[in-house]
Amino acid sequence: MTKADIINEVAKSTGIEKIKVQSVVEGFMDSVKTSLIKGENVYLRGFGSFVIKTRAKKTARNISKNVTMLIPAHKIPSFKASKAFAEKVR
Repeated sequence: MTKADIINEVAKSTGIEKIKVQSVVEGFMDSVKTSLIKGENVYLRGFGSFVIKTRAKKTARNISKNVTMLIPAHKIPSFKASKAFAEKVR
């Protein structure tokens, strides 16, 4: 499902114009991105959590050049579904 599909579904189920739904969906995504960039986790009860995970530094190999390289520690965004949501998907 794409963002356009989500906008169409919400517009159809609520009767709100697609333009307004699109601005709300994009506003929601911007809020989540902004919070994660600031280092704040986002918790949506009954849906899941958008959290920042820290990856430790590690060594890796570039097999085409046969070189060992160091990948520094870094942070990545992650999503974890709520227990109730995960159970419904199963």
